[in-house]
Amino acid sequence: MSEWSLPLLLAGLHEDIQHRLQTVRKSLDHPGTKGSASEHVWLELLQTYLPRRYHAETAHVVDSNGVFSEQIDVVVFDRQYSPFIFSYEGQVIIPAESVYAVFEAKQIIDAGQVAYARKKVASVRRLYRTSLPIPHAGGTYPPKPLPYIFGGLLTFESDWKPALGEPLKEALKGDLDERLDIGCVAAHGTFGCDAEGCYTITPEGKPATAFLLELIARLQASATVPMIDVRAYARWLAS
Repeated sequence: MSEWSLPLLLAGLHEDIQHRLQTVRKSLDHPGTKGSASEHVWLELLQTYLPRRYHAETAHVVDSNGVFSEQIDVVVFDRQYSPFIFSYEGQVIIPAESVYAVFEAKQIIDAGQVAYARKKVASVRRLYRTSLPIPHAGGTYPPKPLPYIFGGLLTFESDWKPALGEPLKEALKGDLDERLDIGCVAAHGTFGCDAEGCYTITPEGKPATAFLLELIARLQASATVPMIDVRAYARWLAS
């Protein structure tokens, strides 16, 4: 009989993330350094465990009209069908068409951080996205409908007592552009929003692992990114 244990493996993944976030919180004094280290913990989790068709980076998102999002801590984007990504001296810029999900990564969750994350998520969702007809052996398929971009907030702990109660649900209320669909408070639990806008709070458990598996499940159910109109971006070469 195998000595491997799936429950222990899944628990160990969460415990590693929680321990690393806790170490960042306790050991680093400078807010900027602490924030960057927290982002790195979440980025490394997604870069390691997401399927290869996805990638995760801290980035700005741009559309073919030349409009940029704010900087996003964690952008999950396509690396199979999207040919256009700019990276220079640590600055990554991703076309809006390639984005699947965006997250803010913070030390704590409170009303201010929820509002801030909602604003950041909306700055991506409001960008213009192209979608071209798709050629195939028998002709062309019509342009794909634009897939929904998931948004969320990733933190270590909560400023609320209880950590994931009614104040969190109240803070999460907002319009569709600002909706936070999925989030993790590593020390306390997870939250998620369904298609009708109803939130479910899941306390305790193994939050970091639960978040990762839920995100993968949502990505699996999401449509593949549309065929990007590269020429719409190329027109800026004449500017």
